[in-house]
Amino acid sequence: MKLFDVYPLFDVTPVRAKDVNVFDENGVEYLDLYGGHAVISIGHSHPTYVQNLSEQLNQIGFYSNAVKNPLQIQLAKKLAIASNCNNYELFMCSSGAEANENALKLASFHTNKPSIIAFENSFHGRTSAAVASTDNPKIVAPLNAQQDVQFLALGDLKAVETTLQKGNTCAIIIECIQGVGGLDQSTTAFYQGLETLCKTYGAVLIADEVQSGFGRSGDFFAFQKHGITPHIISMAKGMGNGFPVGGILIHPEIQASYGLLGTTFGGNHLACAATLSVLEVLETQNLMQNAQHMEIYFREKAKEVPQILQLKGRGLMLGLAFDFPVAELRKALLFKHKIFTGSSKNPILIRILPPLTIKKEHIDTFFNALKQEL
Repeated sequence: MKLFDVYPLFDVTPVRAKDVNVFDENGVEYLDLYGGHAVISIGHSHPTYVQNLSEQLNQIGFYSNAVKNPLQIQLAKKLAIASNCNNYELFMCSSGAEANENALKLASFHTNKPSIIAFENSFHGRTSAAVASTDNPKIVAPLNAQQDVQFLALGDLKAVETTLQKGNTCAIIIECIQGVGGLDQSTTAFYQGLETLCKTYGAVLIADEVQSGFGRSGDFFAFQKHGITPHIISMAKGMGNGFPVGGILIHPEIQASYGLLGTTFGGNHLACAATLSVLEVLETQNLMQNAQHMEIYFREKAKEVPQILQLKGRGLMLGLAFDFPVAELRKALLFKHKIFTGSSKNPILIRILPPLTIKKEHIDTFFNALKQEL
């Protein structure tokens, strides 16, 4: 049986990883500045993570949500403290797309309305409503295109209000730092304006924190910089440090009922152990503070490279913009200098999404390689 050929693959085969490095089958060491799509938050094979998952697997790895799982309650309590989202309720699932799918579905249940507002260059996942809310027609099948989604310019509050006035919008979904779209952000006034408009017109505000959450922005969630209170917060990727975990935090204005949402694998014992491990290491190693400090250092180093037109993003969710397509540059960084970086919808942008354990010496290695290639 052949694999369904949907991924253009680099000719690299990692077989082992430790902290910010991965090693291929020949023992060649690579610096990971991409974290597998911002997934690796506390570093590859962190000893606390490995120990906790191993111990949990030796006890029980999975049972369904038809029985009690005290780890979910423990996780909810620790997550409230770490994120300062004390009044929210937790629903766990298995991926970012599933998190956004549940968020949008819940918003529609809550408002009894069918339409969605999303923003240009957004990416929210590849499932039904999530992919329809993603600004990339190439990955939206005709089946998904039946969803009623309005794509508006990021920062255009007037267009948002005009759309809300139609009275059929269930939710506004937004990444406060766009990921795949290219690290764009708007202003605090815009995000606060969205919150006000949602309250005025009875729409649900969904903060998509799938890439930016769990400390990557330097705050626990990227929206927190702007002093807003979303109705629903979606999360995944760095939440599990490689274990498939997703979830949504739900404001108490939205009421639960039996059967409203459901999942087979979400919140299983291993998923909880993975997320609890991430929260523990984020705190004990001060990784959110490290993200802030490494952003400052990264920006200082970027000033030494005149070919960089713009440094976008925040924390350790960064993008380097050039005046040329970066595909060949990324290949040179990978194959000549053994450094993983990321692409985006914007062909002139390199994405930097390393483990939050990164140090100045790793940033130095990257910029020395970049200068050689430029």
